[in-house]
Amino acid sequence: MNEEPNIAAAEEAGGIQSIAPIFGSLVSGVVVTFATRIVALLCVLGSSIIVARSLGPQGTGVLAVLNVTVALALQLGSAGMPSATTYFVAKQPSILRTVWTNAQIFSLGAGMFIAAGVVAVANVRPAIFNGVSPRLVTIVAISIPFQLFTLLGLSLLLAVDRIRLMNFLDGLSSILIFGNAICVLVFWRRELTTLVWFNTASAIAVTLLSIWSISRVMRDGRGGTREADFSLLGKMLVYSLKFYLCIFAGFLILRADLLIVNRFCGAEAAGVYAIASQCSFSLIMLPAVIASLLFPRVASRPHDTVAYAVEVTRHTSFVMLVLCLAAAAASFALPMVYGVRFADATIQLLILLPGIFFISLESVLVQYFTGTGLPPQIPLFWIVTVIINFALNLALVPAWGARAAAVNSTVSYALILGLVTGYFYHRTGYNPLLVLAPRAPEFRMLLARLQRRAFAK
Repeated sequence: MNEEPNIAAAEEAGGIQSIAPIFGSLVSGVVVTFATRIVALLCVLGSSIIVARSLGPQGTGVLAVLNVTVALALQLGSAGMPSATTYFVAKQPSILRTVWTNAQIFSLGAGMFIAAGVVAVANVRPAIFNGVSPRLVTIVAISIPFQLFTLLGLSLLLAVDRIRLMNFLDGLSSILIFGNAICVLVFWRRELTTLVWFNTASAIAVTLLSIWSISRVMRDGRGGTREADFSLLGKMLVYSLKFYLCIFAGFLILRADLLIVNRFCGAEAAGVYAIASQCSFSLIMLPAVIASLLFPRVASRPHDTVAYAVEVTRHTSFVMLVLCLAAAAASFALPMVYGVRFADATIQLLILLPGIFFISLESVLVQYFTGTGLPPQIPLFWIVTVIINFALNLALVPAWGARAAAVNSTVSYALILGLVTGYFYHRTGYNPLLVLAPRAPEFRMLLARLQRRAFAK
């Protein structure tokens, strides 16, 4: 099932020297990346509190819809190309420059096309955004090509294990958004439109810095020529489209429910649900970090990929169980942090927590398949899950509101975990309980390893 790049043709064209893939410790990479994501999370939470206090549920809901619109557009416009960039470079670092050139060509065309489409929908069918100004949608759409370019750049840095630089650029966006919220809403007392303009300008600035940083990474002259290889681009698209079906379907389940709540229940209900969703997304941050760093390691690993993926999944299971239990206790503080108008966010988060545990395990275990060529069964599982999720949301949200959306999400996460785990058993013979249940000896060894790292000179 593996999609191999056209290595021979690339070497013949550019006289490429092979570069051995070198990855640092997974644990060290997770610690550095997770620490960066914690800083970014604090910035996002801080900005959300400022927005909620300054603009209320109405303004919070409008901004959440704008953010989800851009995020959905990026997922749609990327078509899985960031993952293909990571996969092909991790499999064969000697074609790094060619892959990057192909990715840039793709990002420019796709980004402008998707941005134009978003603006057209906002002006032709404004009812889809249920009161969100087309002018605001147009402002955020300007950032789409730039953010897509940054996304591809981060994927390239992940593939070559430039974790610190990747984290800096990724975290900088959240820091700028937090700074914008403070400056625009607290000090200048401006309205939502000004905040949206500042956020768009920040996205453009991060893109320009990313281009400069990646050009410095490539100055060593390794990784082949800068010429585009359309044969390789075709292979990248084959892989990326399969990956895209998985990522976009999962993203629809994670994000589109907010748009459905906004459509049927209004911006105020969407604002409350946005807080519960945001808290649940923060819990997915750790397994997302683990999965992103596991992906290129599986892709570059010729042997023992099954046992490696199983070990990492078991460790994730234990950590996520602890985090979800802690989040359940902390959820009762949400009304005190955001205000009494957000009281129902506690109930919604409690409903979402079991699903967060399920999707966390799936996101790590599935890296065995994404790193070994991605069989078509995995995209099919996601297509089935997203159809069921949309059907449940359209049937239940109009009558039962945001709580129904939370229930539907948890059911969908349980379904996709069951499908992926069952297929993993079919392919490898590993008992699902042995895959998902943590083992005490492994954690004693893991703790001992972490202690040695902590006290090492």
